[in-house]
Amino acid sequence: MKRLWLLFSQTCTVLLASYFVVATLKPQWISAGTSSRGVISMFESPAPPAGEIPPGSLRMAAQVASSAVVSIATSKAAAQHPNADDPWFKFFYGDQSDEPQGGLGSGVIVSPQGYILTNNHVIEEADEIEVVLNDGRKSVAKVIGTDPDSDLAVLKVELDKLPTIVLGNADALRVGDQVLAIGNPFGVGQTVTSGIVSALGRNQLGINTFENFIQTDAAINPGNSGGALVDTNGNLLGINTAIYSRSGGSMGIGFAIPVTTAKQVLEDIVKDGKVTRGWIGVEPNDLSPELAETFDVKAQEGVIITGVLQNGPAAQAGIRPGDVIVSIGGTPVRDVTQLLALVSSLKPGIESAFVVQRKEAQVNLKLTPGVRPKPKAVKR
Repeated sequence: MKRLWLLFSQTCTVLLASYFVVATLKPQWISAGTSSRGVISMFESPAPPAGEIPPGSLRMAAQVASSAVVSIATSKAAAQHPNADDPWFKFFYGDQSDEPQGGLGSGVIVSPQGYILTNNHVIEEADEIEVVLNDGRKSVAKVIGTDPDSDLAVLKVELDKLPTIVLGNADALRVGDQVLAIGNPFGVGQTVTSGIVSALGRNQLGINTFENFIQTDAAINPGNSGGALVDTNGNLLGINTAIYSRSGGSMGIGFAIPVTTAKQVLEDIVKDGKVTRGWIGVEPNDLSPELAETFDVKAQEGVIITGVLQNGPAAQAGIRPGDVIVSIGGTPVRDVTQLLALVSSLKPGIESAFVVQRKEAQVNLKLTPGVRPKPKAVKR
């Protein structure tokens, strides 16, 4: 009996030692043999249950917003050279191609009625615009209105059961917040990229007349223009508009128009077919010590006026070159960008209060803005 017990204990010891050797050197042998019975090796991490969202995933934000982001394809008839039919012209230059030119971009469905926000430069001069939804449906789009000053445009499609995006609050954005960029880069199909808000209030980039961009490092490439910049809940924060690039691809510096601006443009275009902005007819400059000394003005803050249009709204109200606009309607004016934004928000024909610094004295003026002239087309 004692011999049998000794044999049994030695056998168990050898088997246990063999198990630990195999588990250390070849753990896959054990996991392969036990996976069918649901046993997990001590060297493996358990997989999350099917359907469970992994920690840190932005899956839900992407799913919520993606259905409302569309691809836009445009076509434009090729420009014919005036001498294209001349035999000598054909001899030297050959037959000129008359194939239509195509363009790609993105857009965002913002209304069940079929209104789509996109960039003006995406659809500018297009003869035909086709919208492709994320569910595969296609439709020819109609241009409701454009606003070159903000580089925004509103399209409309006639389709049923359209998915729409929820407008977020861009004013609550802070540098470092996570964002997603959704669009159709290079025409490869809908693509989602992620990043953070790199900066706010970017201006003086020479892209638009009214610049107040959200800067992000989420990858934005050609074809993303007009697409959505969304928060981690899938709410729209901006319309992707431009990139800084030396190669044509993303370099981690992209710009989006805030949804607050886009919403105002959308409402004006849907209501009136155009955007009407205030205008006062001045040439403004940021106040500097040199300009203050040149015009002998004692103001420390504001925007100095170096030119006034004759018979314009500002001239009629009494504003002169050398005046420093300190506030408009009670809102302090810090720089030219803010001045343009405040003046453009004024209703033409409705009197507004201006405070200007003239040398050492402050002057209160009543100014009735006019309608901002239509901008000249700019080749992008």
